[in-house]
Amino acid sequence: MKNLLLIPFLYLLLGFNVPHKDEYPSQVKVIFLDVNETILDLNNMKTSVADALGGRTDLLDIWFSKMLHYSLVATDINRYEHFGKIGTATLLMVAENNDIPLTMEEAKKAIVTPLRSLPPHPDVKEGLEILKKKGYKVITFTNSSYEGVKMQMQNAQLNSFIDQMLSVETIKTYKPHLDSYNWALKETGYKAEEVLMVAAHGWDVAGAKEAGLNTAFVKRKGKALYPLVEKPDFMVSDLIELANQLEDLLK
Repeated sequence: MKNLLLIPFLYLLLGFNVPHKDEYPSQVKVIFLDVNETILDLNNMKTSVADALGGRTDLLDIWFSKMLHYSLVATDINRYEHFGKIGTATLLMVAENNDIPLTMEEAKKAIVTPLRSLPPHPDVKEGLEILKKKGYKVITFTNSSYEGVKMQMQNAQLNSFIDQMLSVETIKTYKPHLDSYNWALKETGYKAEEVLMVAAHGWDVAGAKEAGLNTAFVKRKGKALYPLVEKPDFMVSDLIELANQLEDLLK
């Protein structure tokens, strides 16, 4: 709360206009929390994928971008597949394009096995503890399947912090399509102004913002915002910083 009170002073100090009180996301009651990279560390999976690609770490970003690209293709052509299956298929594509021998089974093993046992980032448990103590409801909202995210939360020992799990598997429309966020609001019964979408992906906060949700960007290593859309309401280095900036609902 103290940090929020400092905001008007900082705006004046920097020569900016002080935003009206109504512009602050003060009605937030629930956190929509992205999973992969936002709260779970993908390094183990990246190592496994790089090994499958013959040690070519330079191909990791290409593979991840291609996986996201084809999830949007799947949405656009109404050919939904589980995220893990798209990841496997695109890994095979990257291998083929670089003359690296790789079978479907090897690609699947490189992705699915480590993906379901990812550790949380060091700040996550403490950040979630603060959020829960302040009275916020925490709902994971992911492009992964229900089976996958349930196993992830169990293996990362985060179940006690999570009130509900949402997956685009139900609507078969991947984030950042606006329909996915609108579905999540309808599914949980919250209004857009009551929700804060938290993600380490510029595309996720961009989609959520366009759908009318409040947004928070967690700047994990190698992540950046898309500069052609509206900025998020919060920009933080980790979940602890975000939790400390949000007001206490339990007064």
